[in-house]
Amino acid sequence: MDNKQPLLTEYPLGDMTLKNRVVMAPLTRSRADNPGKVPNDLMVEYYAQRASAGLIISEGSQISERAVGYINTPGIHTDEQVQGWQKVTEAVHARGGKIFCQLWHVGRMSHPDFHQGELPLSASAINPNSQSFTPEGFKDTVTPKAMTIDEIKQTISDYGQAAKNAMAAGFDGVEIHSSNGYLLHQFFSKTSNHRSDEYGGTIENRAKILFEVIDEIKQHVPENRIGLRLNPSLHGIFGMTLDEESIPTFDYIVKSLNNYDLAYLHLSEPFNDVSDVPYAEPNIAKHYRPLYKGTLMINTGFNRERGNQVIADGLADLVAFGKLFISNPDLVERFAAKAETARWDEDTFYTPGAKGYTDYPVLDPT
Repeated sequence: MDNKQPLLTEYPLGDMTLKNRVVMAPLTRSRADNPGKVPNDLMVEYYAQRASAGLIISEGSQISERAVGYINTPGIHTDEQVQGWQKVTEAVHARGGKIFCQLWHVGRMSHPDFHQGELPLSASAINPNSQSFTPEGFKDTVTPKAMTIDEIKQTISDYGQAAKNAMAAGFDGVEIHSSNGYLLHQFFSKTSNHRSDEYGGTIENRAKILFEVIDEIKQHVPENRIGLRLNPSLHGIFGMTLDEESIPTFDYIVKSLNNYDLAYLHLSEPFNDVSDVPYAEPNIAKHYRPLYKGTLMINTGFNRERGNQVIADGLADLVAFGKLFISNPDLVERFAAKAETARWDEDTFYTPGAKGYTDYPVLDPT
């Protein structure tokens, strides 16, 4: 193995040591196709195949029934789900891997079909004008219910319980999904949060729920086993619209995260071209590296060369790969051999069964 590649060097993460800096990004795959949304044996095989990653971040796992927003996505809020995830973590650990559980609440990106006709929850009653993937196919989103203070407090408590469940399931830590237009992101944005109480108005108020979630989770998980994901320049996707306070809000959040001893901050480069979008920050790692004092993970669109370069340039410590890990279970070995990577099949990203999930071949060892 060519360990001179920055991606293939060890990295101290909190009180753990990662065997390399190649992270498997959280990837919704919709294979928990059972009534209890329980991780199954197919998922055990899928994650175990990818255990050579320095760290695996699980697909988003809903923290409660109210958090559900997509079909066949696993949860981390019932005993059966915890037991299902336990099989996954045991298989990953048996192959020398490490795995964090991503904690997920989709908020207004959900649909009444998931909630016995009840409206999904959000910061404010503002339709994202997007689509939800329901059991009957894609449906237009609806105007959500603005959360009461009691519902906010219950959701914060749900995050804590889900984190406790994740540790009981054998995960090495948790990642808070506060990104990609989902519930916590909906509180951050002035275009989706029109509240006039303690969770709305100022930047500090709109960010308040995040820090209350962290404080709740750290009652159950050491701070250095808690990661956090943000997508500051998300625009025109998942119902999100950038405005003049978007980047200042994320600047405030990131600087405030320095008050915690988190495992890492996981940032996404823009999902689409925002070079002509007012208020956007097109270079996320470059912008946030000076603001954050801890471990910085970056993702979106990286390959081996760009991943090595961003670490060599000092702009990130870890690089998360998504689609490349779908089609290359042995991605680390391919990087080490500087081998070709296989192309993914988008038609099977969210379909049931092994096809396009556990059937991607590994390199011939010869």
